[in-house]
Amino acid sequence: MANNYFEFKQFRVDQDGSAMKVGTDGVLLGAWANVSNTNRILDIGTGTGLIAMMLAQRTNSDTQIDAVEIESGAYQQAVNNFANCPWTSKLTAFHLSFQDFCQASTIQYDLIVSNPPYFLNGLKAKKESRTQARHADHLPFEDLLKGVMNLLNEGGVFAVVLPVAEGEYFQRLARLTGFYLKRRISVLPNPGKPAKRYLLEFVLQKCEVQLGELIVENGERHVYSPEYIDLTKDFYFKF
Repeated sequence: MANNYFEFKQFRVDQDGSAMKVGTDGVLLGAWANVSNTNRILDIGTGTGLIAMMLAQRTNSDTQIDAVEIESGAYQQAVNNFANCPWTSKLTAFHLSFQDFCQASTIQYDLIVSNPPYFLNGLKAKKESRTQARHADHLPFEDLLKGVMNLLNEGGVFAVVLPVAEGEYFQRLARLTGFYLKRRISVLPNPGKPAKRYLLEFVLQKCEVQLGELIVENGERHVYSPEYIDLTKDFYFKF
């Protein structure tokens, strides 16, 4: 059973009110996303606020980060976590769907990130809050991409983390929407194992694609690879 909170070096994430707990996907995206020259950042489906707070730790004091969350319990959790973290003045949470946020917002963002709901098929969770967090019914990939297209400034970056199968589909949709893949990291649980996740970075202009791999563990449980340690060392106490 997951703990009610997760302690990082510089902040704590309470998670008892959110359907989705702190996990490797969110940590990877929060540590990997390119924050260079970012004044305005948007986190879509913020959940506990984990990724938004990681980006707040990594950015200048004048960077503003907006976080959108549709599920009421997760939204309130993010509000509380933002209030109790060292960068509360940089963080603002919005309780509405991303589709409604797109219609209301007039801001152009330098960086947009999302650890989106990705299940396209399969059984729904018993709790509606968990279904919203995991299934793409409330935020189809098409809506996500079209919304980001409208909110991202011309030189901006859009970064997501997805399972490999859904990531392949997402890349095809992104191309059709007008995005260009700039970076893709295949995340392998262990050496020699197939990739389980993609870290994907998209831009609005043609570019060279950078492909790479990241191994999480070196073949043994909790024995982490040097590259994973280097990526996350500013957050985990064990590193």
